[in-house]
Amino acid sequence: MAVAAASVAEICAGAKRASRELGMLGSAVKDRALQRVALALQERSEEILHANREDLQAGREAGLSDALIDRLTLDRRRLEAIADGVRRVAALPDPVGEVIDGFRAPNGLDVRKVRVPLGVVAVVYEARPNVTIDAAALCLKSGNAIVLRGSSAAMHSNAVLARVAAEAATQEGIPEGALSLVAGGGREELAELATQSGVVDLIIPRGGEGLKQALRGVATVPVIYAASGNCHVYVDASADLGSAQEIVVNAKVQRPGVCNAAETLLVHEQVAPSFLPRVLHALHDAGVKLHGDARARELVADLPMRAATDEDWATEYLALELAVGVVSSVDQAITHINRFGSGHSEAIVTSDTTSARRFQLAVDAACVYVNASTRFTDGAEFGMGAEIGISTQKLHARGPIGLRELCTTKYLVEGSGHVRL
Repeated sequence: MAVAAASVAEICAGAKRASRELGMLGSAVKDRALQRVALALQERSEEILHANREDLQAGREAGLSDALIDRLTLDRRRLEAIADGVRRVAALPDPVGEVIDGFRAPNGLDVRKVRVPLGVVAVVYEARPNVTIDAAALCLKSGNAIVLRGSSAAMHSNAVLARVAAEAATQEGIPEGALSLVAGGGREELAELATQSGVVDLIIPRGGEGLKQALRGVATVPVIYAASGNCHVYVDASADLGSAQEIVVNAKVQRPGVCNAAETLLVHEQVAPSFLPRVLHALHDAGVKLHGDARARELVADLPMRAATDEDWATEYLALELAVGVVSSVDQAITHINRFGSGHSEAIVTSDTTSARRFQLAVDAACVYVNASTRFTDGAEFGMGAEIGISTQKLHARGPIGLRELCTTKYLVEGSGHVRL
């Protein structure tokens, strides 16, 4: 594995060399390598968890929030889940060489459009050590070399995870340099990575708005932003209120520090008097801090609830905190979501097929749910094995970034001495 003693340019150049060999490897070699990685994660679990405890101790001393500590934490259950994710990726069909389209032109040329690796993918991420392995597995399976750049908060965890994965993969024929870690530098290092034009083919940042803005200011390499998730649940007038309460509580409480957790609840005015008291008491009992508009505060006056501002509507809390509003129609809910949402995941709870269809068509987001929690926006839940992040962009990839999203296309054209007249 490349180490931080090498410069960013040297690490990226090594990844470029490795990518040329990696892109031509057969599925069997890549799958064996991933199986070896999964096994190594289990066999070296004590080493990994020891490194993670160092990061957790440093994080608590630095005053990291509960949400960040949760994202940083590894335990045996989570490590086993990461290894299982690697095995799921290995079991998926190899996207490389997949024929997307094919035809024989009138002049007799045979034309095929096939998937091919991007080449070198750099993944920049914050306090989520699981991303080290998820990203590595997806990139190696799709024939891409990967350059990882984690945050200082997960420095020890990322270093051990990357070393374990790289050593295991090279034992099964993955070329040296195909999995590299750029460790712990500052913004200058990030800028150097983001300007490796012609060497790095794509950067995927997975983190907050600060990371996103830092890259926007300097990147000359193409970027797919795995962006923030200001997600909403809208409870329509026709909703089954028992089901609606379960969905809302799950979307907010099950794991509040992740990007697919709900940050705003919108409720139709016809059901707000009966629904808001029950659901907000349940949320309050679960420790959720509430911010409400005037109608929500009036309907549930017995609970502590701050007045919601435009800043609240636009905030990704990543914590047990929720903005609550009452709307007069599905169209007003859609307008609110399209104004304040981040284009990640949005949900409607309704029994009205017309409202459901209108919501699906009009809401501008990567994932739109009907009668389901936003918490399902996840590569593993979507059958991708894992994901590098959730793209809220509209070009190339949108939603969970999996194997196919890490490929581009190439036209293969075969003739028999054809010349153009």
